[in-house]
Amino acid sequence: MKFLQRCAVVLGAFWWAASATAQPITVADVKYADTTTVAGSTLQLNGAGVRYKAVFKVYTAGLYLEKKAQTTPEVAALKGAKRLSITMLREIDSTELGKLFSRGMEDNMDKAAFSKLIPGVLRMSQIFSEHKKLQAGDQFMIDWVPGTGTIITVKGQAQGEPFKEPEFFNSLMGIWLGNAPADWKLKDALLGKSAS
Repeated sequence: MKFLQRCAVVLGAFWWAASATAQPITVADVKYADTTTVAGSTLQLNGAGVRYKAVFKVYTAGLYLEKKAQTTPEVAALKGAKRLSITMLREIDSTELGKLFSRGMEDNMDKAAFSKLIPGVLRMSQIFSEHKKLQAGDQFMIDWVPGTGTIITVKGQAQGEPFKEPEFFNSLMGIWLGNAPADWKLKDALLGKSAS
């Protein structure tokens, strides 16, 4: 009898774990679905969290991958589509956001590698400066589509031509997943190690 009870407990725990992973995650009132589709590929939510600046919540971010990854090299090694989805939690000047992203990329790369990406970094800064301000609730996405490149979508609209170089997407991801990330707790949350 005890054996059957133990089996029931173990099966119950497995069922709970399976159902828990299949549920959307809500972070600071922003819902992240457990899966999303990018260029015909179904991706699963790897993790989601909040970016804090001092005590203020700035935005939430959710990372979608073809399969779970717990380290930055694992994320970079995945060959399929990827998405980082960001939802603003407060108003921010878009030009300032573009500058912060450029600095975040630079902080996580050596100078020679960064210098090769400067044309893309300038174009990315231009994309954000054209939007003037991002309001609370506004969303943007950074997608990696194999064979196409990095696509930045702001408020539901793709912004210009894709950035072709694979290094550009990985360098962008360095802002959140690099050795000097924007927010360490957010990095852990995106890598599925903890909720932020």
